[in-house]
Amino acid sequence: MEAKVTRLMSTSVKLQKKLTIFLLFFLLTATAGATEYIVKPVPSDQVGVSIDGEEVVLLKDFTVYWQFLLWLALTQILSVVDMLILPAKFLFAILGFRVSDHSNAVGALKRKFIFSFIKVNPGTCPSEIANNLEINRGTLRYHLNVLEEENLIEAHIDHGNVRYFQNNFTYGENEKLVISSLQNEMSRNIILNILYRECNTNGDLARKIGISRASMNWHVTKLKDSGLIEEYKAGRSMIYSINPVYRDLIERSYMKFFESRFN
Repeated sequence: MEAKVTRLMSTSVKLQKKLTIFLLFFLLTATAGATEYIVKPVPSDQVGVSIDGEEVVLLKDFTVYWQFLLWLALTQILSVVDMLILPAKFLFAILGFRVSDHSNAVGALKRKFIFSFIKVNPGTCPSEIANNLEINRGTLRYHLNVLEEENLIEAHIDHGNVRYFQNNFTYGENEKLVISSLQNEMSRNIILNILYRECNTNGDLARKIGISRASMNWHVTKLKDSGLIEEYKAGRSMIYSINPVYRDLIERSYMKFFESRFN
């Protein structure tokens, strides 16, 4: 989870650190010089008093009592400042206000947009998300991982392609399979042509869609492997049909998610 701190707490701690460092620096530099005497061992208890008439020189006399008082005063000021800020901290905590830093806020906002896009466009792929939301692919990958860790979205692998769906059991496995296939333009054209009986052979589908028979065979093989379409031989031709298990689901999914989008 990304770290979050209140602005008030951060301001108080920074202020105390700065003032403490300033005080330590000031005290160390200002008290570097202390009272210094040139003395000789004497039998007397009176320090600095001449015994044999010699001259006693006071090199420097500098008292630091005022620095100690200043230090006490500033510590009291810091305590007062902290006491004034403390009720505001509690008030914001009680009200539930927590302010994150700018980068965290921007990241959370981007994830909201990404989640909303996936929710409206189930089965979408990373390239489609990046292009529509104008997000860098590396940045998008990071946010998708965060959303997956938070169990808000889930990934579905469609013949090596990753497609994303809203989580929380919103879609069953059959729904994810159908929607992912319909998201692919070529697969969608093949499925719909077979579904509405416009074309049902390799050659007819190739001519209608405008690709070679070899390419059509490759796409049809993928759909057969996924179980969405079936084939049977009629004379010298292979006839394709929609698997009855998925027929109603294909029609509902196309009507719900794709008809207004692609027609």
